[in-house]
Amino acid sequence: MDKKDIADVLDLIGTMLEIKGENPFKVRAYFSGARTLLSLEENLGTVILEGRLSEVKGIGKALTEKIETLFNTGELEFFTKLKASVPKGLLDLLEIPGLGGKKIKVLHDELAIDSIDSLTEACREDRVAQLKGFGQKTQENIISGIKNREAYSARHLWWDARKVVKRILPAIRALSQVQRAEVAGSFRRGMETVGDLDFLVASSTPAPIMDWFISMEGIVEVTANGETKSSVRLEGGMQADLRVVPEEQFFFALHHFTGSKNHNVQMRQRALSLGLSLSEWGLRPEEEKDSSRKAGTIVANSEADIFEALGLSFVPPALREGNGEVDSAETGLIPKLVELDNLRGCFHNHTTMSDGRNTLEEMAAAAEALNWEYLGIADHSKSSFQANGLDEEKLARQVSAIHQLNASKEFKLHIFTGSEVDILAGGRLDFDDSILATLDYVVASVHAGLTQDEATMTSRIIAALEHPFVTMLGHISGRLLLRREASQMNIQKIIDAAIANGKIIELNANPIRLDMDWRHWRRAAERGLICSINPDAHSVDHFDFQAAGINIARKGWLTADNILNTRSLDSICEFLQSRHN
Repeated sequence: MDKKDIADVLDLIGTMLEIKGENPFKVRAYFSGARTLLSLEENLGTVILEGRLSEVKGIGKALTEKIETLFNTGELEFFTKLKASVPKGLLDLLEIPGLGGKKIKVLHDELAIDSIDSLTEACREDRVAQLKGFGQKTQENIISGIKNREAYSARHLWWDARKVVKRILPAIRALSQVQRAEVAGSFRRGMETVGDLDFLVASSTPAPIMDWFISMEGIVEVTANGETKSSVRLEGGMQADLRVVPEEQFFFALHHFTGSKNHNVQMRQRALSLGLSLSEWGLRPEEEKDSSRKAGTIVANSEADIFEALGLSFVPPALREGNGEVDSAETGLIPKLVELDNLRGCFHNHTTMSDGRNTLEEMAAAAEALNWEYLGIADHSKSSFQANGLDEEKLARQVSAIHQLNASKEFKLHIFTGSEVDILAGGRLDFDDSILATLDYVVASVHAGLTQDEATMTSRIIAALEHPFVTMLGHISGRLLLRREASQMNIQKIIDAAIANGKIIELNANPIRLDMDWRHWRRAAERGLICSINPDAHSVDHFDFQAAGINIARKGWLTADNILNTRSLDSICEFLQSRHN
């Protein structure tokens, strides 16, 4: 376990002790220990190896022993037993935004609530609102959180689905009976979340493939088993479907099952206008459409052949949402979409100075291993105390360290000095201008007050965009996919303000954010808005998030020219310098 993982365990221990009504001083010791651990600037492994952990203020002997055990073994008997002693139904309540240990204890003690279902019933009967410290607004927020939980339960992050695909698809392709295999559906289109996975296979002998599929590792339940189609429920709740078709039908089926529904409707209409019938089985003259489900008279050795047969240029899966892509394909206006290899660096990244898991040097080394030309460091500002935000003194130390590291030539890439500065009430920034002026760039983000009304939030963000030292807006809506709804705001007014003030809007590539939403990017980019794809990396592993960001950029019709961090180092330096003049 690393520092962040251990801090999460300590925090959960504190929460569970709260639920059980343990001594408040004991509870606070775990919460305090978690915060102290996150604020530790030194490498945790080094501190433990040198026997200095107990000397850190806020970490006593008992916590030292637990932290060392977790670090060395990844397990802690005390934690395991404690978790087993708390009813699972009460732990489930932690999934509802706004419910922590104290509130859960009150709900349990006063209303005998021990599950999501009993909480739902209590809200329906207006009993939660009557509790001291709750009220009508809290009850409404709980109801909203429960509804969101139910709505999201059948969906999964694209990133999580990707892990499953990377395990299953190569195994399918390795089967001797398989001629071709792909994943279709919303996953292939790069949607932020997916409901299930649609595997499509070309083969003349489906039986052994089906046998393998329903018996592969990680299956919880076989929900359907047919000659050419089977469905399974995987560990983690995701459903996976496998469909086998003859090779001559494969690309027609791939196009059809990739979707979207709106795209398919428009493609069928296009075919009809040419006297043709398009389906998952093939493309044929309209008068033959009901003759059979065999492949049509037009051969497709790729999806591109289907589009060409309809007089269209190829439409990448990311664009197949029924948003004008067929018309653009007819006129040859499908853009060359940005690719992952186009990225030369990124700007929104964190280190152990705030709530990151890796040091400045470790982040630089990992970025250089990706052949990036530059890396921006933007640790949290002081108001983000929950993320160990940097005060003025710590930020100055970090800026000095970055300058020294650049001067040392230890790394080929250039490191830019930045900060993720909190946008406070009224659009004020968390640092004075004298501090901001020392930085190469500023990412301005909202972290608190996310439930403000639309007008207030909109004016708050616009005020920040009008600040001369702000370079880009971070994770604009504050949404957390499948967990937290976007803040209320007028996105178009904010986009207008960003363009008018020459500011950048971030596409936050963290798979749980992917914010700004892809539905806004096409029109915004056409009007001149520049995007920066940033992983919001809190560890070196998070640089991989850029793949998810590229997905969303492509869905937003973005090209390399629309994106700041496809530019060369010299171009970036010129761009940032111009903003200080």
